[in-house]
Amino acid sequence: MSETQTNHRQTSGYRGISSELLNEAKANVGDQLKIQDGEKIYDGILIPRTELGDEHVIVIKLKSGYNAGVRVTEKTKIEITGKGGKPSFARPSVPPWREGLPRVAVISTGGTIASRVDYRTGSVEPALTAEDLYSVVPELSQIAQVTTDILYSEFSENLTTKHWSEIASKVWDYYQKGMQGVVICHGTDTMGYTGAALSFALQNLPIPVVLVGSQRSSDRPSSDAATNLIGAVSIAATSSISEVIIVMHEKTSDDYLVIHRANRARKCHTSTRDAFRSINSAPLARYNVNEKKMELLDESARKRGQSSNSALKPGFDGKVALIKFYPNMDPDVISWYVDQGVRGLVIEGTGLGHVSRYCYDSLKRAIEKGTVVGMTSQCIWGRVNMNVYYTGRDLLALGVLPLEDMIPETALVKMMWAFGQTADAKGVSELMLSNIAGEISSRRTRTAGEM
Repeated sequence: MSETQTNHRQTSGYRGISSELLNEAKANVGDQLKIQDGEKIYDGILIPRTELGDEHVIVIKLKSGYNAGVRVTEKTKIEITGKGGKPSFARPSVPPWREGLPRVAVISTGGTIASRVDYRTGSVEPALTAEDLYSVVPELSQIAQVTTDILYSEFSENLTTKHWSEIASKVWDYYQKGMQGVVICHGTDTMGYTGAALSFALQNLPIPVVLVGSQRSSDRPSSDAATNLIGAVSIAATSSISEVIIVMHEKTSDDYLVIHRANRARKCHTSTRDAFRSINSAPLARYNVNEKKMELLDESARKRGQSSNSALKPGFDGKVALIKFYPNMDPDVISWYVDQGVRGLVIEGTGLGHVSRYCYDSLKRAIEKGTVVGMTSQCIWGRVNMNVYYTGRDLLALGVLPLEDMIPETALVKMMWAFGQTADAKGVSELMLSNIAGEISSRRTRTAGEM
């Protein structure tokens, strides 16, 4: 075997016993293999793997489309049943734009939603040009005239206030260029934070701004990437709603997508396709995937084209912290943040908005030093009410702000945004208690899903 072939397998992630067995069989990534260990036989295509993985495991793609790790030993036999060619991807030409279709910008920040898979090798690669997007989801050419933009290729946990500002400015640019809608491909883990940030930074836009992600990578038969992307582009192109929204699966089936007000949405499951829920609010709408129709569920949703006072306010100040209270919490945690120069604190209290009396002195010191302190609840549903028990009334007397029914993540982002608009603590407090983009609702009866 040539040194080039050996290095090719090494750079594809195999080492130790797995590399030795593949070298002996003269197998390369993309080859069809039969791996036999005793009476067990596995057939599949050899695909790359992480170099830090178990050296006793070879990864193959089965006929079902799933990847499988096969544990190997010195007794394992590997036979090549089909040779693979050099991995390649021929980009098809972009379909001609159909006259009269809405213009939609698709901005990628990262995540698996905008990706393609080479099913011969199993590798997942970015699909962020118009050619790639159309090759993965050719239906898009029948929905809109799509303009693509690679802004970042980051895992969502790496995004910061700086990224939020840049995303907001990019969306504003496309709005100024006459786009009928904007889609933002985003990792799901912090999509709710970014959605909340955009809802404050992009005020009263007359077009929809749609954040969309994928819970299942594109190399899995159960992937939701294509369905979510088609729905998001369709909603951006034709929806009557002109808010910052999150579009994901309503249930595990592919029948419906649900449209959440972005600053009301929370990721409630680590991996299911219907991971997102609207908290303290009904979803704005439901999208029928098969009929390609949207059903409006909340008449309060701002309608397309109705805004006459659109504004870009992309400033954020990251010197804000979110603190979750818990029994036996050391109140010095609060003092530490203040000493670090944090300008605002969002407390995730218990029940109606409570913390231990042992935290009072630290909170008083923080407020006296000019720190804005807001109270949310760590309960999933409901709102804070700090007038019911004396604990809450004591906190009100200290100057803690009750943040109504805002979910903690949204309150955190909103306070970062508020400090980006003004350095005045009183001005920030006024903004926090104002309903800017539907993040606060009036008192109401319980809805389905609440206890």
